[in-house]
Amino acid sequence: MKVSLRIRAVANAVNLSTAAGLLLAALTRTPVEKGPQGLLLGTDYQPKLPLAGAFTVGNVIFYRADRAFIDSRPELLTHESGHATQYAWCLGLPFLPLYFACAAYSWWRTGDPGSRNFFERNAGLALGGYRELPTIARLPFLKPKTSATPTKHSSPQTRN
Repeated sequence: MKVSLRIRAVANAVNLSTAAGLLLAALTRTPVEKGPQGLLLGTDYQPKLPLAGAFTVGNVIFYRADRAFIDSRPELLTHESGHATQYAWCLGLPFLPLYFACAAYSWWRTGDPGSRNFFERNAGLALGGYRELPTIARLPFLKPKTSATPTKHSSPQTRN
């Protein structure tokens, strides 16, 4: 395993985010097995929340599917692995309020919690199944300014 992945695993163990992921797995009776890149994979996650098909807590990635599905979607594993790294960057569980603040901003700007979410963009929007959506101008000062362009029939004024 790469040194950077070992550092991530140690950081997420020390900051207790992986412990929180394992506690969540135990409380929800989600089976956990070793995965690639120092990650732990929780399969067949049953609770209704969060709504996502996959999500990460520390170095534990939860899926609503089985291991065969996980192995067939390496791009999703790459995306969720990015979130494990973000937990290390955020020193553990502070990731959660930061993530939700970014999701709220994205929802307000696009109507989607992922499209303009810094964390989803950093982990790879397309890898996680997200789409890039246009922003919605919610306040007058956020609307794009239109430049006045001459029409076909007008001619520029000349100076003599």
